[in-house]
Amino acid sequence: MSDDAPAPRRYVLRRAAPAKSYRVDYARELNEEQKAVVFASDGPTLVVAGAGSGKTRTLVYRVSRLIEDGADPASLLLLTFTNRAAREMKRRVETLIGADLNRATAGTFHSVAARLLRPHAELLGYKANFTILDSEDTKDLLESSTSDIGVPVTERRFPKGDLLRAIVSLCVNTGRPLDDVIAAEHPHFLQQLDAIRTVVHRYLERKVAANGMDYDDLLLNWKRLMLERPEIRKGLGARFRHVLVDEYQDVNHLQAELVDLVVRDVDAPNVMVVGDDAQSIYSFRGADFEALLGFPARHPGTRVFSLETNYRSTPEILRLADASIAQNTRRFEKSLRATRPSGVPVAVVGTSDVSQQAEFVAQRVLELRDEGTPLAEIAVLYRAHHQALELQIELTRRGIPYEIRSGMRFFEQQHVKDVLAYLRLLVNPKEEMAFKRILKLLPKVGERTAATLWTAVEGLPDPVGSFLRLDVRKAPAGAQGALKKLASTLESLRRPSLLSAPAEAIRFVVDEGGYADVAKAKFENHQARLDDLEALAQFALPYDGVESFLEEVTLFGEPTGESVIAGDAEDERLVLSSIHQAKGLEWRAVFVLGLIEDRFPNVRAARTSEGLEEERRLFYVAATRAKDELLLVHPLASFDRFGIVVVTEASRFLRELPEDLFERWVLESGPPLPSVEGPKAPRLAEAGDPTLEADEDEPVN
Repeated sequence: MSDDAPAPRRYVLRRAAPAKSYRVDYARELNEEQKAVVFASDGPTLVVAGAGSGKTRTLVYRVSRLIEDGADPASLLLLTFTNRAAREMKRRVETLIGADLNRATAGTFHSVAARLLRPHAELLGYKANFTILDSEDTKDLLESSTSDIGVPVTERRFPKGDLLRAIVSLCVNTGRPLDDVIAAEHPHFLQQLDAIRTVVHRYLERKVAANGMDYDDLLLNWKRLMLERPEIRKGLGARFRHVLVDEYQDVNHLQAELVDLVVRDVDAPNVMVVGDDAQSIYSFRGADFEALLGFPARHPGTRVFSLETNYRSTPEILRLADASIAQNTRRFEKSLRATRPSGVPVAVVGTSDVSQQAEFVAQRVLELRDEGTPLAEIAVLYRAHHQALELQIELTRRGIPYEIRSGMRFFEQQHVKDVLAYLRLLVNPKEEMAFKRILKLLPKVGERTAATLWTAVEGLPDPVGSFLRLDVRKAPAGAQGALKKLASTLESLRRPSLLSAPAEAIRFVVDEGGYADVAKAKFENHQARLDDLEALAQFALPYDGVESFLEEVTLFGEPTGESVIAGDAEDERLVLSSIHQAKGLEWRAVFVLGLIEDRFPNVRAARTSEGLEEERRLFYVAATRAKDELLLVHPLASFDRFGIVVVTEASRFLRELPEDLFERWVLESGPPLPSVEGPKAPRLAEAGDPTLEADEDEPVN
């Protein structure tokens, strides 16, 4: 080769990398959408997972693939909404690939926060052995703080401990100032805003002094730690190389901030959040819909994946659900595709009123059972708990066993039993438990004072009449005014006009007797409770006396639904549930009750575009619980508070659907069925009544 010849070009041969060998056959176990998520490269990732699309399965296989590709389990942070969900995911990963996930950090936001805070507690003014205060501890400490500063609770209603706890929690989790929360959610306490501020400040002092954190403090202090100590924040970012968050549509503002802070200092954050914007239905708990929608903007370079293959429902159900949610303007575009063959059409059923609604559901449930669908595979869903009142009565009459997933049965709820106690005392003035229950609703009246007052009148022919004449000046000073008001209420209730009209007696207790004020001071979801009581009054309208109404309530008031239809296993039960409680579950047949305007959507929620869109998401969740059969029921008439029949309008969620997506059922009267005596329910429990926490299924809008 001459010196003038060009230098040879170098060409590097590279051996083909051996095919990656995995223990799991991902190609066989996953569909293409799921596989794309499981093998997505590093970086911020949003997975919009449609209903019934195998979201949990996809997360499990994602974790498995990461570990098979060499990720250290200790580098994983898996945040879920229940510890049970975290344990189940870890178990499934361990079963798939045999890895030990004990070194992974997995659990709820609160449980993870507690673990991360203990080594650094002293930096925040706590000791490492800080106590975690549960809900009861928090309530008691808030009530003690109220006493500490001498709030004159006897002069006017002041928020009870449970309600104060809910108010403080909403402030912490949404980042809203106390003033805004009171003004928006509890305006009846605006005049006492200064006192509430002082109580909350005292509560914060007492927690630190007691070396205790409540549930919200765990999250707030985790955020403080990362903001005030950048070196710790960077250490967490380096430690958790893979952050995965399940049910991201349910995170609140604070939880979304925590996720963002953990990865803030990482050049290429590997954070994957999985959720469905169409199933974001918990704003009343503080869930922040914007967290999911705004995730790509907060994390530049986010790749968005959609899981749209539905393994649960028939095409008919999915087409209707998609058509409904498409009415929302703020959403990620997706369309569910069914893997199952075509089934029966969705049914829209108009009934004459709520009583016929209950009769139809009960009859159709029995037909479905005869057709081979077990009772446990049938669910009746509703927007608010009181919408199932007539149905509970009808199911008990027909001997159909059921269970309620939305809290206590209607007549077991504390506010319902409170008001019924007034009526029971009218019918039977010697009923000690009703007398004491009413007394203990009053400020400064506890078991001791109630027992003393009862002792003073119990041996007399008419204890209630004797109470009306008692000199209450020996009672605690703070209770004397309330006792006089109660005496006036009971005296008015004894008028023949109210004794013969139980509906008006119930309304009198609520409106004139002051129970509305009790509810506002006691319950976070006071408006939903008052709606329940109006529903109770509506139910009482046909009765011509308090005594006959209470007899019905006593026979069916605590319908356990536990008498078994002949030949059935004892554990077979029809499911009654609020839609909020039903999220994540599925049944072969689903009824959705009460689809009338101003009830579903809820009239208060629908005042804003955001509230209306969440109500539509709630309808979407209800529809997508059904696998085979979906029946949407709307009463055509109802009674107003004066007992006058009014025509109702079908919910806009039905009216906006194309007619070709469902078939209408017209009910006709047939011959009566043979008489069958249903099970008799035991009397309402009259002692040891558990306090009902604020129902999760009754949002305050």
